[in-house]
Amino acid sequence: MRAALRKPAAPVAELPRTRALVLFGSVAALFVVLLGRSAYLQWVENDFLQGQGAARFSREIEVPAHRGRIVDRNGAALAISTPVKSLWVFRDRVESAPNQLKALASVLEENPRELASRFAGEGEFAYVAKQLAPQTAERAMELGIKGLYEQNEYRRYYPGGEVTAQIIGFTGDKDLGQEGIELAQQAWLGGAPGSRRVIINRRGDIVEDVASIRAPQAGRDLALAIDSRLQYLAFRELKAAVERNKAKAGGLCIVDAKTGELLALANWPTYNPNRRDKVARDRMRNRALTDTFEPGSTMKPFTIAAAMEAGKVRPDSVIHTEAGSLTIGPNTIHDAHRAGPLTVEQVIQKSSNVGAAKIALSLPAETLWRMFSEAGFGTPPKTGFPGEVAGRLRAPKTWRPIEQATMSYGHGLSVNLVQLARAYTIFADDGELKPATLLKTDGAVAGRPVVSARTARAVRHMLELATQPGGTAPQAQVAGYRVAGKTGTARKIEGREYTRKYVASFVGMAPASNPRLIVAVMIDEPTGGDYYGGSVAGPVFSNVMGSALRMLNVPTDAPVDNVVLPPPGSRIEEET
Repeated sequence: MRAALRKPAAPVAELPRTRALVLFGSVAALFVVLLGRSAYLQWVENDFLQGQGAARFSREIEVPAHRGRIVDRNGAALAISTPVKSLWVFRDRVESAPNQLKALASVLEENPRELASRFAGEGEFAYVAKQLAPQTAERAMELGIKGLYEQNEYRRYYPGGEVTAQIIGFTGDKDLGQEGIELAQQAWLGGAPGSRRVIINRRGDIVEDVASIRAPQAGRDLALAIDSRLQYLAFRELKAAVERNKAKAGGLCIVDAKTGELLALANWPTYNPNRRDKVARDRMRNRALTDTFEPGSTMKPFTIAAAMEAGKVRPDSVIHTEAGSLTIGPNTIHDAHRAGPLTVEQVIQKSSNVGAAKIALSLPAETLWRMFSEAGFGTPPKTGFPGEVAGRLRAPKTWRPIEQATMSYGHGLSVNLVQLARAYTIFADDGELKPATLLKTDGAVAGRPVVSARTARAVRHMLELATQPGGTAPQAQVAGYRVAGKTGTARKIEGREYTRKYVASFVGMAPASNPRLIVAVMIDEPTGGDYYGGSVAGPVFSNVMGSALRMLNVPTDAPVDNVVLPPPGSRIEEET
């Protein structure tokens, strides 16, 4: 009965053959895709994936290179690098309690609000403090602020401060040259930074120093031609002269007459490169190389040399300066004093504009231009200093007669101070123009012949007369030494008009019997009651040249009582 009541078992459902094939085929295809993808990732994308993985826990950190020192010719340091540290954060990872932030501000001697703004600013990365003393950075890290990191750097220090500022220049945040020699010699001084690989955790903390990838290459030391003793002397005397004459600015350079080396290059106003906060860019200019001025009567010796080389005049040739004036077309040239007939020597001694103009007009314009050009005017002095200028010397085919006349005494062209001082090596070294250089030179330096030794010596004698009684620069005399030099007094041009502002200058050499040094002085816009080159720049030359010769133990070539000043009120000055 019960058996009769049982229901028969339901038949087991079977998957249709077609559907089974589709299902298993899909599974197999998926498996093949997975295998292919796996192989692709392991073989084709392996480098990319490893790089992505490493990026999450590995970092490459730059290791700064030690910058080379800059030293003077005697090895005294002018620029050195000292170890410092900078603090930085990733803003999204830093964690600091209010009391920690306040303590950090105290360590860094900063306003807590300003410090907090660096932590909360925009962007992922931020410097907290740069170029700290290692002890200060260590105290900051001891506060335990999560996400605050330090990095080793170098800071440039300049022992000479404002005395050598415009020569040496300075470096920026990454120890790269920004101005002066630091910029010009970046490749030599800078070296090459290295790098190392470190492991970081998920919070960005360095947990392991893995390996050095590239060792840093230290920069090389650089020896300049500058003599720190002469540099300080030049700076001190220039500063005093600018202040005494209530001038706008000034420049002074000392050149080795035998090698062309710049032993000193002073500028005023200046700045302290160790503290550059709020320093006007105008104070950073090396005016002796980057600024130009009309040289005035300091150009007359080159006019005379050109005429002597051309056979037009001799030292004793007589030039009729008339009544101290010369009319050329609608223009008239004047002498400061009427002198009548003058020998060529006296044209230099008394600085006659009329005499120089007449001599210049006796020459073809091309001849005078060639002399100026071969003396280095119109081209940069090629010291390698950033921003050095060429000055202005127009092509001779554009000269009108009045322009040829005025250029003979330094109007209508422009020079920089180093360019002018270098040109005087022609008269100091028997006709050879020496290359100007800021780098120390070992051994003899060959110059380029410009005029004959006979002409150079004759002009040097004329320049010696200019510093004696009856000349324009008796105040340039130096006790115990014969000196030779030339004054310059030129009006400044603004726009296209000459003003009543002046540039007073003097360029000279000593000992005149065998010159060792050339000193060039330029005082810009003296307003202390006098503006003549002889009375404003001449005394500066005397002080600097006398002290420099004694520092270098240069033998005297005159009695110690050789200085003879003219009676009061009898001085001869020039105004061009």
